Parts: sequence; C-alpha cells; structure tokens
Amino acid sequence: MNKSLLIVGALVSISLTACYVVPIDPRTGQPYPTPVARESQGMVTVVTPPPAAAPPQPTTLSVRLYPVNAQANKGGLINAVVIDNNAGHGTFSVPYLGDTLTGESTLVDSNYASFGRIHNEVLGYTQRSFSGRRGIANAFGAKGVNAQCEYLMTGPGAGTGACLLSDGAKYQMHFGG
Repeated sequence: MNKSLLIVGALVSISLTACYVVPIDPRTGQPYPTPVARESQGMVTVVTPPPAAAPPQPTTLSVRLYPVNAQANKGGLINAVVIDNNAGHGTFSVPYLGDTLTGESTLVDSNYASFGRIHNEVLGYTQRSFSGRRGIANAFGAKGVNAQCEYLMTGPGAGTGACLLSDGAKYQMHFGG
C-alpha cells in the first residue's frame, strides 16, 4: 500500500512540473505582461510592469435638499444620499413624506440637450452659466412620486443643483459637508 502511494505521489509530482501559473488582469481578462530581462555588459536588469490600479471605490455623498416652494415646505429639509461609483454613475435615495424615492445619478457632457430645464423650473428662468461637472438624477417612490434633478459638481464631493418632484415640490440641492 505504501508503495502504491509513493507511485501515485511521484506521478502527481511529475505531471505538475509542466504547469505554469499566469496571473490574469481582472479588468481586461488578459494575462499580465511577463517581466522582460535585459542584458547589458554582463548585467541583467529585470523590468517588472507596474501593478494594476485598483478600480475606483464608491463614494457616499450627502445631499441636502432645501424647500423652495409651499409644496416642498410640507416635506421640509431633506437629507438625501448619492452613492457615486466614481465612473460617472451612482444611486440616488431621497426620503420624502414617508416614502423613499430611489433611482440613479449620471454625469452628462456639456452638450446634454435638456440640461438647465430643471434649474429654470425650480429657480426661475435666468441666463445661467454652468461650470463644473454636470449631472442628472432621477428617483421614484412606491407612493407614485418621482424626482428629477440636475446638479453641478464644483469640487470633490461639493456642488449644487435643483430638484423638481412630480407633486410640484421644488428643492435646491447642496452637496458636501
């Protein structure tokens, strides 16, 4: 019996000598480049590729919504939350009159056709100059109320915006601190 275990162990050892482990980059699914050995004047320099950057971690942003009209006064000051995936998209959650409106937020480019409409409906029409990263957010609640928001990120975790709710409530948004 011991002889058969030794034979099996030897066969397993021999079969594994031909194996080669290749590290795979989880972002691309491709093998990492192998180190390149360079020889110059009898010296060998091994060049190792830099480690892969970790994917961005989500950031939780506090958003305060301040009432702008009588309907919004019924809901009062609202503390909403955006969980930003740091890749231009996130989730948006707003507690409102006993309901929780949930949805998403997305960064948009400067030529997004309707950007500014919510600002005008909430804050009144004026000629505005928008500077900062533009974004939109939408959320819906089980009681049938939805929110449409526009915002400008003016710094890391800081910004302003406006929200219009389907029941007529109007809010101004403040991100950060």
